[in-house]
Amino acid sequence: MHDVFITGGTGYLGRALAPRLLERRHRVRLLVRPGSEWKASPGCDVVSGDPFSVDGIVGRIATADTFVQLVGVPHPSPSKARQFVDVDLRSAIASIEAATRAGVGHFVYVSVAQPAPVMKAYQEARAEAERVLVASGLRHTIVRPWYVLGPGHRWPLLLAPMYWVWEQVGATRHTAKRLGLVTLAQVVHTLVAAVESPPMRSRIIEVPQILQGLGAAAAD
Repeated sequence: MHDVFITGGTGYLGRALAPRLLERRHRVRLLVRPGSEWKASPGCDVVSGDPFSVDGIVGRIATADTFVQLVGVPHPSPSKARQFVDVDLRSAIASIEAATRAGVGHFVYVSVAQPAPVMKAYQEARAEAERVLVASGLRHTIVRPWYVLGPGHRWPLLLAPMYWVWEQVGATRHTAKRLGLVTLAQVVHTLVAAVESPPMRSRIIEVPQILQGLGAAAAD
């Protein structure tokens, strides 16, 4: 059983991940903004705090051995470039510093597939967070989905025929696979596997591994 601390636990991924971790008998603690406690999944330990405050996060990690960073701008789009820095990157840096100070054993970060021909600002913010995480020395897992299909997030299914065509052409096959569509269930499965099987030092899980259910892929 792991003691898991989650930031962003009331968001799109967090609302699906927390119940699954509880089902598997892990302890789950969610950091939520004051006034949002009601959004937390039943059974979780809920603590109010500021996801941008290192001191505030450290004081709430307590006995957690695993930190899962899920804070991010909902429904990313090119028009939200500034928010990717102010929300996604800023919260990730605070979480990484807090986890380092608290001596957390394993940091799980949901990034984004890289490189890609669109959403440059989003990729840059997530890539910078990855660099900060690696430099911290924390044992870590980086998960890199592209678009996560689920309730309210299904419009990319319209692109499925184009993905099929791209995968048949040698020049675009690798990119199509790296930027493939994954489901919410597949990402949650990957995150649970990452929590339950920490790497020796570091691990990056890309779209092909998410699709294959290889939660322990690319570890070193």
